[in-house]
Amino acid sequence: PGARPADTPAAPPVDCPPVATAPTEAQMRSAVAQARDRGLLWRIERDGQASHLYGTVHIGKLAWTVPGPRVRQALMAADTLALELDFTDPAMARKLAAMVAAPDGGHGVSLPPALQARLARLVEAACLPPDSLQGQHPVMQALSLTLMSARREGLDPAFAQEFSLAGFMRALQRNVVSLETPELQMAALVPADPAQSLRMVQQMVDQLEAQRAQALLLRLADVWERGDLAQIERYEAWCDCVETEDDRQQMQRLNDARNPGLADRIEALHREGRQLFVAVGALHMTGPQALPRLLAQRGFRVERVPLR
Repeated sequence: PGARPADTPAAPPVDCPPVATAPTEAQMRSAVAQARDRGLLWRIERDGQASHLYGTVHIGKLAWTVPGPRVRQALMAADTLALELDFTDPAMARKLAAMVAAPDGGHGVSLPPALQARLARLVEAACLPPDSLQGQHPVMQALSLTLMSARREGLDPAFAQEFSLAGFMRALQRNVVSLETPELQMAALVPADPAQSLRMVQQMVDQLEAQRAQALLLRLADVWERGDLAQIERYEAWCDCVETEDDRQQMQRLNDARNPGLADRIEALHREGRQLFVAVGALHMTGPQALPRLLAQRGFRVERVPLR
């Protein structure tokens, strides 16, 4: 009873992406032995007090979780790690999760059935439980799927630099602080206009289905790993993601609009006498409102630290 008829073809095996797991002791020894510097690093100084500014990407590999010699030296010199948001803080994580899970994020977005079905198929293709993203704002669902799509390319948001840097500093019993609030992050990520949110979800679903999202993340991770600031500066020219006025407004919210607040918070922490290691997304280091530029305008001496 319940046996499959002989003439019924077996279901094809599901092609699931690799899932990040806790590294073994041997894997960690290998990562430590092969540690090298990656990313973008600046030294900032004012009033005889020095800190560092580091550009990250929000995905990574196990090998990237161990800082190279110059990044490690900058970390060791700091008493405080400053992140956009400290996701390793349980209270912060709970607050953000509650905001993400609020019905439609308070913006009244309802996906058409066809688009909802396409999103559900992407959840299935990612080998996630069918209800794993339910209750989240549709934009946050699509963003999560976009980041997780990089797992097929050997990149995983679980290995993002923010997590490994926080773990490193907590092991040293150093401070970890947030530069922003969950409210600010949500306002940057999720448009207030429901129609704009709907278009954003449609665009991300299109990119995921065409596998353009994976290709973009792979290229971004590559130029970040090489510390190629010139290519990151040209991101909008090659990302295939800034084509409309909505796209430009979204990029403005995600980067330029947030940078003055980030710079103000960094300056305030500096005034408290903290020696900082500031780690934020590499795109915040680009454009007319680039963080290094804003900090220089606030009287900091800013110099790039070569990592290669």
